[in-house]
Amino acid sequence: MPQTLDGLRILELGQLVAAPSAGRIFADFGADVIKVEPLDGDPLRQWGNQAPSGSSWWWMTQARNKRLIAVNLKTSVGQEIIRKLAGQVDVILENLRPGTLDAWHLGYDQISEINPHIIYASISGFGQTGPYRDRPGFGNIAEAMGGIRYITGFPDRPPVRTGMSLGDELAALQAVIGVLLALYRREREPARRGEHIDVALTESVLSITEALIPEYLNASIVQERTGNQLLRAAPSNTYPTLDGGWIAVGANSSKTFHLLMQAMDREDLAQDERFKNNAGRVAHAAILDRIIAEWTGQYAMEELMDILIPIGVPAGPVMTAKDIVDDVQVKARALIEYVLGNGSEEVGMLGVLPKLSKYPGQIRWAGGSIGQDTDKVLQEFVEASSRDLAAWREMGIIR
Repeated sequence: MPQTLDGLRILELGQLVAAPSAGRIFADFGADVIKVEPLDGDPLRQWGNQAPSGSSWWWMTQARNKRLIAVNLKTSVGQEIIRKLAGQVDVILENLRPGTLDAWHLGYDQISEINPHIIYASISGFGQTGPYRDRPGFGNIAEAMGGIRYITGFPDRPPVRTGMSLGDELAALQAVIGVLLALYRREREPARRGEHIDVALTESVLSITEALIPEYLNASIVQERTGNQLLRAAPSNTYPTLDGGWIAVGANSSKTFHLLMQAMDREDLAQDERFKNNAGRVAHAAILDRIIAEWTGQYAMEELMDILIPIGVPAGPVMTAKDIVDDVQVKARALIEYVLGNGSEEVGMLGVLPKLSKYPGQIRWAGGSIGQDTDKVLQEFVEASSRDLAAWREMGIIR
């Protein structure tokens, strides 16, 4: 089946989360993504629970659909191999500390001399310029300095993380957007000039903070933690159920608020002056949440869903991984897929998103072993002979 990005060649020089997540998205939609690992492998292979093959389950998703080669970039021969590869690809994705690839003569300025059409996406903690440029930066630092940690959690408790590598994943999406924008322009320009895309993890987090910065700039308002309560509309929170679960309810428009009050047999509250408009409901959200929680606590989850969904009140259970995998909507949308890993090992993972109607993405294989495609890729792109490969392997340049 033809895919959207058939013919697009990408060289992935990143490790761990951000650049590899961007590479995975491109690979899912048909791009030929060549991932370069150090000789001992991407550290993500050791993050989280391990599959029988010896790499993490997360790795098998992150490296799916990619060709895997292992090259020692700290050697002059390894650097020359990458330069030859870079001359024949459309895109480079990297998330090493700024200056690292420049020192190896593999930075944007150096590669663009070899390949003026190259689109080169650099992902770093703070960007390629500014006083923080050379600082190391992981997702948790970006989430802290990008504002989201400060506003996440309850007001009487310390800031908390979201439980995911949010900063890295947001940066990956910014990189994908940047590359697609650059590709769109390049293919419509006679000179087909390349582009350097500068993505900062911190700025990627800032990009989703909604009113956080405008409210401070224009009204000196510093947003604080409000727990599960939606800051600018109410009621919207998670509430306990009789069977020990939690249900999310979003009755934060006047219409849905009235519908919720009808379901609760509390139409008197819909007429209460305190709750007649959104501003009043936000100001008295704690009172509303307490009343709603007392009501939801009288019913099991299934009963609440049967009450709220038919009348049009947005509601849903707070779901575990097991709940999600077992959910009928997830099954109907075919969001879970099983593919072959190394050997006959079957690996389950989240499927390809977003869904396209005519040229959908697909998972062709799970992430595999270190250097499994090194020989074939170097023979194809670098015209390496069997003797070259054997010598480089003996010298610790490739694996």
